[in-house]
Amino acid sequence: MLAIDTNVVVRYLVGDDPVQAKAARRLVDDNEVLVGDTVWLETDWVLRSAYGFARARVCKALRDFAGLPHVVVERPDRLARALTYAEAGMDFADGLHLAGADGCGAFVTFDMRLQKAARKAGAIEVRRP
Repeated sequence: MLAIDTNVVVRYLVGDDPVQAKAARRLVDDNEVLVGDTVWLETDWVLRSAYGFARARVCKALRDFAGLPHVVVERPDRLARALTYAEAGMDFADGLHLAGADGCGAFVTFDMRLQKAARKAGAIEVRRP
């Protein structure tokens, strides 16, 4: 198994550099590859900030990539919950934070938008310190 970086995922999904896209596709299609939580997080950021992807398009791209035959997700349940939260309107990074807080009594933050989004998405309790 090979662990891959954000730029491999992005080249695979976007294909904006034909040489790198071809190499990324060959790598992912021919090898078992591991995608870690931090790579998902950075891929979301790159697709939104550098490529202007809307939230729904990012979620679909990440779900599609995670479902490829040779892709191994570091924490599949956490990724699935984070994507579900994002599809419900939450920022993906916040969703990943909340998905990782399972078993905790609450997630504590000063971000009241996150509190509202978490309540709407049915996530763990989010409260102020």
